[in-house]
Amino acid sequence: MRIITYTLLLVFCITTGCKKFIDVNNDPNNPTSVQEALILAPVELNVATVLTGGSFYASTGMAAILVNHYMQNIALNQPVPNEGTYQLFNIALDDSWKSIYVVSLNNLKALHDKAITTNNYNYSGIANILSAFCLGIATDYWGDVPYTEAFNGNTQLKPVYDSQESIYKIIQQLLDDGIADINKNGTLKPGKDDYFYGGNMDAWKRLAYTLKARYYMHLTKAPGYTAVNQATLALAALQNGMDNNDDDLKMEYPGSPGFENPWFLNFQSVSTIVLSSACVDTLVARNDPRLPKLIAKAKETGLYNGRPIGSINISGSLDVYSLPGVAVGEASSPVYVLNYSEALFLKAEATLIKSGFAAAEPVYQEAIKSHMEKLGITTTNINTYLANRGTLTAANALQRIMEEKKIANFLSIENFNDWRRTGFPLLTKVPNSLSDIPRRMLYPQVELTSNPQTIQSAKLTDRVWWDK
Repeated sequence: MRIITYTLLLVFCITTGCKKFIDVNNDPNNPTSVQEALILAPVELNVATVLTGGSFYASTGMAAILVNHYMQNIALNQPVPNEGTYQLFNIALDDSWKSIYVVSLNNLKALHDKAITTNNYNYSGIANILSAFCLGIATDYWGDVPYTEAFNGNTQLKPVYDSQESIYKIIQQLLDDGIADINKNGTLKPGKDDYFYGGNMDAWKRLAYTLKARYYMHLTKAPGYTAVNQATLALAALQNGMDNNDDDLKMEYPGSPGFENPWFLNFQSVSTIVLSSACVDTLVARNDPRLPKLIAKAKETGLYNGRPIGSINISGSLDVYSLPGVAVGEASSPVYVLNYSEALFLKAEATLIKSGFAAAEPVYQEAIKSHMEKLGITTTNINTYLANRGTLTAANALQRIMEEKKIANFLSIENFNDWRRTGFPLLTKVPNSLSDIPRRMLYPQVELTSNPQTIQSAKLTDRVWWDK
């Protein structure tokens, strides 16, 4: 119940003010102060449900849905062309842009500023860390985006766009600032208003260091950067990063009506989305013991069966296709925003760059093991799988690390970033596609109309700055 409670409280404060509503000297529609706890909880819910979970309500999570089309995880039981064959219009991204900038970053700025004035540095630290995360999503989708002028009073309606390289420097600074604020040991800590960590500030710091490693590794092929240097920075950050599966950044959902996992709603309530044959067949072919956890058998046939992306044949029943399984796709399943397994895969990739495949192999194996253990896979089945997939060579190391990372990050938007910067997993454009595989998002129509920029002419197949 607390998810809706805090959301309603925030709405109440925004619309009525947080002082006595009978105070005629204050405009009730323009509150001057909102408690930190009333801002944090709804923002965290938006980060998990919309930005990560792809909530299809009013198309707010469209970007996360599109990413899973491009990564060939999902398919539409609809006539082509559709999103799965790379049909997209600028207006479709309006709500995703608003979810990042208005609902997330704008409220995080308010949270940060409020916390600084009250010396509640744990809240300002969290605000900085989540701002870095949300800004990272924005720049990885669109490249150049507004930030330095985006929340500065009169200029915020037409803010300049910062280069992606400068945005990446801002992300790292935000994470450093978040860590520094937490280190101030503020007396007030979040409690139930922090859905992710319940006020465990050490866990927040470990998350920040893990995010630093993620964003360092994004730049392994960026102009002016070297893979070795980025790997060195990532490995240093990971020394202070996530410790184990308990550090997973995730949102728990009760599963009752109105409190369901967003992927459950995406697949079972409001659309014709099903899992693709590419996604299902990969796990079947590898005899992956995570298969029944991640993928459910089709209700009508009792078989693991995905829909071919781009097929012109429309099924009369969605029940012939597989949907996500109990670990990620039921009403009460959690949404993993960032998990410990990703931290280990980052370490494996960075170790590969620095020290070669032999040194990376045990880290890679531990990454697979951590994900399987979280899903309750037996030791025997883990060992059997590692006997088949656990060996790295000079020829297969990067490919296997990225293939296994994609499974551990099932349905994660981070997979799109990994594919663009490494080329793995191997993908080919789908049948009846309108273009090559997209490598970015279109800028939203709301920006084209209200704040036109030259960069907004970018096409789906154009590369962002770091994607070289």
